[in-house]
Amino acid sequence: MDKVRIGIIGIGGMGTGHAKNIIAGKVPHAELTAVFDISAERLEWAKQNFSDKVKIFDNVDAFFQSKTCDAVIIATLHYDHPVLAIQALNHGYHTMIEKPAGVYTKAVSEMNEVALQSDKVFGIMYNQRTNPVYRKLKELIDSGELGEIKRSIWIITNWYRPQSYYDAREWRATWAGEGGGVLLNQDPHQLDLWQWICGMPKRVRSFMSFGKYHDIEVEDDVTTYVEYENGATGLFVTSTGEAPGTNRFEITGDRGKIVIEDDKLTFWRLRVSEREFNRDFKGGFGSPECWKCEIPTPGVNTQHVGILNDWVNAILHGTQLIAPGIEGIKGLSLSNAMHLSAWTDSWVDLPCDENLFYEELKERIDNSTFKKRTSKEVTLDVAGTH
Repeated sequence: MDKVRIGIIGIGGMGTGHAKNIIAGKVPHAELTAVFDISAERLEWAKQNFSDKVKIFDNVDAFFQSKTCDAVIIATLHYDHPVLAIQALNHGYHTMIEKPAGVYTKAVSEMNEVALQSDKVFGIMYNQRTNPVYRKLKELIDSGELGEIKRSIWIITNWYRPQSYYDAREWRATWAGEGGGVLLNQDPHQLDLWQWICGMPKRVRSFMSFGKYHDIEVEDDVTTYVEYENGATGLFVTSTGEAPGTNRFEITGDRGKIVIEDDKLTFWRLRVSEREFNRDFKGGFGSPECWKCEIPTPGVNTQHVGILNDWVNAILHGTQLIAPGIEGIKGLSLSNAMHLSAWTDSWVDLPCDENLFYEELKERIDNSTFKKRTSKEVTLDVAGTH
């Protein structure tokens, strides 16, 4: 096999983007051969815009049974990612899911079990892992250049959304439709990068406002404090109600401080570690000598196309994925713990209680303004956008 035949489930905003990238030849060793959606409008669009080589399906079982593709991209609403991934893997397809991995870790754990038992390549669209700035940051920390991490702070409030954004889709910003707000819809990339670079905390204390700035039922303002096994702490602040917003990621370690802001990486590097200076310095007031270094971050941020090419290469050549699908549970575990902490007004240890979170979520689904989905029913809503 020198080309991977790809089918896409859900040709809303994200699915359409993936389809166009493949058709445009941006994934050289892949070809689009099938799409599925439940929207008659989107299927008609597909018929008008795709060649006859792309088979169009309005029935998901027929899509899976057709064997018109080797690999499947799932670009649906959040709840359906684990359900469809399990079906795809069980039908023998290499599988790529959009972010987030799902809404609750209980379902994602089941998906991961199937993936681990499968011999198929399972990836997740964590396209920010291709960003040279974050890759360089991870390299500096993994190599010990920053020393032991003491504190991380990510302020990510440049997600401003007006009310009209939420009003555009009836399922948007509802517990039954999306399963969460800014954490689940806008922040999965940042939550993934935070744990990818700093590791998973041991416990979480979160404070949220639900519909603080908008007429919505989910969170649009979050402040979370976390603690790590080594004594380090972290802070994550996010909102869709601030303009202008901020995107600043700061990590302090034993050997200095690194800040990412405006796509630049700045390293305030100590010549002597803070712990060593603290132990040896005898002069009263003083601090370690510090150099401000603008760190080059060469490379191109290939984003979605980069992740697709990486996935196709793994299928064809067995290379290691940048973003394995089973790692999607880590960022979701953080957002689930944050929600549970806010709902229960208490600390939550990680990994959090999957069953307790699911029960709390079900209550909110049952009382959601979006009634198409209930806690006892999972439908295939596949024309989703982020």
